[in-house]
Amino acid sequence: MPSPLQRPALLYALFFVSGFAALVYQVLWVRELGLLLGGTAQAAALAIAIFFSGIALGGWFWGRLSHRFSSALRMFGVVEILVAVTALSHFFLLDAYHALYPWAYAWVGGAPVAELALKAAIAVTLLFPPAFLMGGTLPLMAQHMVSVRQGLARTGTALYAVNTAGSASGALAAGFVLPNWLGFSQAYLLAVGLDLFVGAMAILLTLVGVQQRAAAAEAKRSRKRARRAKQARNSTNHGSGGAGDGQAVAWSGTTIWLVAFFSGFATLAVEVVWTRLFAQVLQNSVYTYALVLTLFLIALSIGAAVARALTSNRQWPPERVLLVLLLGGALAAASAPWAFQLGTAGLDYVGAGLGWWAYIGAVSITAAAIMLLPGVVLGTVLPYLLRMLEHRRAHAGDTLGRLVMVNTVGAVLGALAAGFVFIAWLGTGLTLLVLGTVYLLLAARVGWEGEPRYARVLVPALVVAAAALPALQILLPHPVPLREAHDESLIAMEEGAHATVAVVERDGHRLIRVNNHYVLGGTGALEAERNQTSIPLAIHPEPRRVFYLGMGTGITAGASLQFPVEQVVVCEILPEVVRAARDHFEPWANGLFDDERVTIHAEDGRNCLARSSDQYDVIISDLFTPWKAGTGNLYTREHYQTALSRLQPGGQYVQWIPLYQVSKHELASIARTMESVFPQVLVWRGDLLPDQPIIALVGQERAAPLDIDRLIDHGRLLAEDERLDRPLIAASLLRFYAGNASASGLFANGVLNTDNRPFVEYQAPRTQRKAQAGEVEWMTLHNAAELYESLLQQTGPAEDPYLAGLSAEQQNYVVAGRSYYHAAVLARLGRHDLGQHFIEDFLQRTPFQVMPQSEQQADTLSGWEGE
Repeated sequence: MPSPLQRPALLYALFFVSGFAALVYQVLWVRELGLLLGGTAQAAALAIAIFFSGIALGGWFWGRLSHRFSSALRMFGVVEILVAVTALSHFFLLDAYHALYPWAYAWVGGAPVAELALKAAIAVTLLFPPAFLMGGTLPLMAQHMVSVRQGLARTGTALYAVNTAGSASGALAAGFVLPNWLGFSQAYLLAVGLDLFVGAMAILLTLVGVQQRAAAAEAKRSRKRARRAKQARNSTNHGSGGAGDGQAVAWSGTTIWLVAFFSGFATLAVEVVWTRLFAQVLQNSVYTYALVLTLFLIALSIGAAVARALTSNRQWPPERVLLVLLLGGALAAASAPWAFQLGTAGLDYVGAGLGWWAYIGAVSITAAAIMLLPGVVLGTVLPYLLRMLEHRRAHAGDTLGRLVMVNTVGAVLGALAAGFVFIAWLGTGLTLLVLGTVYLLLAARVGWEGEPRYARVLVPALVVAAAALPALQILLPHPVPLREAHDESLIAMEEGAHATVAVVERDGHRLIRVNNHYVLGGTGALEAERNQTSIPLAIHPEPRRVFYLGMGTGITAGASLQFPVEQVVVCEILPEVVRAARDHFEPWANGLFDDERVTIHAEDGRNCLARSSDQYDVIISDLFTPWKAGTGNLYTREHYQTALSRLQPGGQYVQWIPLYQVSKHELASIARTMESVFPQVLVWRGDLLPDQPIIALVGQERAAPLDIDRLIDHGRLLAEDERLDRPLIAASLLRFYAGNASASGLFANGVLNTDNRPFVEYQAPRTQRKAQAGEVEWMTLHNAAELYESLLQQTGPAEDPYLAGLSAEQQNYVVAGRSYYHAAVLARLGRHDLGQHFIEDFLQRTPFQVMPQSEQQADTLSGWEGE
């Protein structure tokens, strides 16, 4: 019976599980650091760079030592256990960092360099130790496997393929299954348990009694193979038409390491650009990001399997095979912009109108059609280099460790260069063409060294092609990374490091579009955008210091300057949006970008608030798309707890929600989560539109009734008319009040949304697709009307503690607002006959002689003015 050490399938299985756990760690680490340091592209890139730097250094270090251990497999097991142990420290370190981060940030003074150093120090202590240990797993396993089974190239490529396949499975599980099933903390512990299992199994295998005999027998066979290899090298005919195995010694020099470095650089840079391109056509939820990453890793795994098959063919000269692979890489990178346009029908939204699983299928097919074959070609280059290194006078672990280090360093630099330099300077299309030139130049280098008979013709041709390739941007009709609607005209566009942001004009109004399909607001909704500030500040007695999570066009934050504020702090995660708003929306932003009371940070809003030591009277969280990755973090209990600690006595936190993008389940979860933190949560309407209503959940630092006198004073301030009658102002503002969420108990059964179990983050994308397919309804029209009716029925104005200071006449204004909305809904549905009752009720309860209309509501209530 062969010993377990001679059963590679068992060892491959362990290595697959090791790759699975590693990607689960990586996905969760990036998320946790995003919560701590901010969800910006820089913070994510910093985490990725430090993680892979640890992998690179660990690969080199453990590879150098791998042959010195009496059992490389046993040391592999020890390293896996140490990965689990160091990974466990994250539970203690993160809690400490969350407590210390505001103090540390205040200490560095907000200086960009010092802030970056602080974030890097935190990421290093969290990520580097386990990543350094992970980097040793491949060289240690290779050192053991190659000593048992013949061939560095065959075994090394197989290990690379298996481990990458495990990583793809881990990325898919971490994106789709584990957070919903276990929660993030339990998913993390599962990865720890898997590493402990792998380590224990590896150590157990080394205790098998037949190990020494198997090793001795293999050593004898290795000596025989060495003698045969030496004879083969001595008998090789170098003039017989190509480089065979005998010429491989020449390939242990500079060229191999250049190919390893720059292929890693270009491959990860292409992956970054692909991710940006897919952001233009997908939902951009945690699910779609996981799908794109998984398919890329699958392509790399298949590429490694192809490399293994190629290494088995000893008749083809390896340098020619490598030359073909590099030319294939150049073609894959350079053709990617046109392939993407073709595969998405000109940047059309993928899977429009499809339900959840049909949408996931459509995204998978589209991404596979665009990425899979090019990804396989790109993924074949690195593992095939093992064929070139097969005769290098070094141990298998050392060889693989060096290769991992060089390639990973190139990959880190490529990802950073593409994300923060190339895309911002060149755009996605030209960046891919430049990356194609990298592969062509590598092919020229390989041709120069490995093809002496063709070098005079081949190398100059490749160099000329590399120089000419970027000219395709000019010579061919290059696709623009924006799908322009027929009724829009483009004013400005920026492909930045964080997103593609465009300012377009539609029907005489300007709006901002992010990543092609997401609108951040515009001048066509001036009143609604200003109401997102006017209503919260009007209901607060003394709004002096205001904080904004999100900025968009700047119209909302600019409305705060109508009040006697002393400080306004705005945090917008996308610097491209800040620049677009400053350049193109200044006339509507009420001096936001020039007022000395205003400070604008291009940072993650949650992070800005968490690290701040200031206190605010009002904190306003903008309208966000609930299903976008990262948005769910702004609805969690932990975030609301931080917000509560940043409020002045009597302060309020305002969470704006687009009812046209949530179902009753997401709304109930957000409201229930706020109620678990704030003593009293109120519901205010931001507008009275039937088909695109927005509401504010207002969490109070302490339960207090509405100050009607201050509300009227603020109303006169907004109207810029001190002579307006009190009843008219009170009626105008109180019609936006919808009810008391806390007193009504309407959301008591909502799912609590936490950082560990982010219900909204994972439910909202599913709801969005079901709504598109007609399986679920948004909270608009009759659904919003039922919500408002239920709030009033559960706690009427007379019983509402928030309205305790109002007269009976003023309480009637609240009921009138309900009637106004019902009338608007019925008008939208074409039922003016039924709506007439609510029109009459509204006019009876208010001092209005006619239905008050805004510019946006004129069409809805057309035909009723004056009735």
